[in-house]
Amino acid sequence: MTIKQRVIKLFYPLLMKAEKKETKNIHQNTNGVQPVVPFHSLEFALNNKQQFHFSQLKGKKVLLVNVASNCGYTPQYTELETLYQQNKNKLVILGFPANDFKEQEPGSDEEIASFCKVNFGVTFPLFQKQSVTDTSGNRVYKWLTDPAENGWNNQKPTWNFCKYLVDEHGKLLAFFPAAVSPLGNEISKLL
Repeated sequence: MTIKQRVIKLFYPLLMKAEKKETKNIHQNTNGVQPVVPFHSLEFALNNKQQFHFSQLKGKKVLLVNVASNCGYTPQYTELETLYQQNKNKLVILGFPANDFKEQEPGSDEEIASFCKVNFGVTFPLFQKQSVTDTSGNRVYKWLTDPAENGWNNQKPTWNFCKYLVDEHGKLLAFFPAAVSPLGNEISKLL
């Protein structure tokens, strides 16, 4: 972990307190809108280049998170891993590294995987680094942010560590901004 990353880790609790207003920007599928394109028909390459078919996620909730190694929210890796371990029987967490916000994810797929494993003990799946705001090449984030596909949501990630929750049947339930803790009530009440 670099000096910058250690400083970020130290200041993370202060950042979370300062950003509590962000929790008002949660978007929920309160009308139970079904997706137009089935979530479980998607696939994406893992960071080891193997294709990951979302059909294997049927029957579990899925929390998709755009992640970065040099962000003030990077300590959320610990919270994400805790959430994953506590709910493995009913929840899968998928990490999507992206360098969309102020060059906060400069590493290669291999460097990102090593950083996450060594510093945060991450065991949930990490995917190949790709933009989450320019969805022309990212099929998963196109689905998450296009109402013509997911049925209702057009909210793109506003920063690193934004979260999208999909239910067991492939219905997009909610969008959570970065300041919402993975271990917070906002997410846990939907699990």
